[in-house]
Amino acid sequence: MAMGSSIAALKFQACGIFGTGLNSSNILPLHSANMVRMPLVIEARAPMRTESDKIRNRRSSKKFNGTATKPRLSVFCSDKQLYAMLVDDQKKKCLFYGSTLQKSTRKDLSCTTAEAAQRVGEELIKACVDLNINEISFYDRNGLARGERMQAFEIAIARHGFLPR
Repeated sequence: MAMGSSIAALKFQACGIFGTGLNSSNILPLHSANMVRMPLVIEARAPMRTESDKIRNRRSSKKFNGTATKPRLSVFCSDKQLYAMLVDDQKKKCLFYGSTLQKSTRKDLSCTTAEAAQRVGEELIKACVDLNINEISFYDRNGLARGERMQAFEIAIARHGFLPR
């Protein structure tokens, strides 16, 4: 009770430092015409993690290893050329190598790289028939998107049944 009576006895008095009282002219309006209201924007703490194509390719290539009867088909497409390999991962050997730079695929100089990529696919099919290979274990695009050369190559090998349509 003594505490409650002492708090009630306390009264705040206005002093000269802060002013003697509140005047209505000193109070600013809450919404001024000059004040611009900004919408409340909440941002995430960190950007979302995007997985690299190369990292995803490395992880999937650990799962699928090629053998002599069922090799892995690895295709790399640079800015201008396409390179394809049939790989036996158990013996660490390359069973077939073809690229759009080879003279056998570029018979004439007016040949485009898409046409040359299609010829690489046809040569790959001939090599598979010679090696008695009926299917591949994994089609490895090295994390690359399908461009014009890659699509021309895939059409040629899909006719043989290596890729699902």
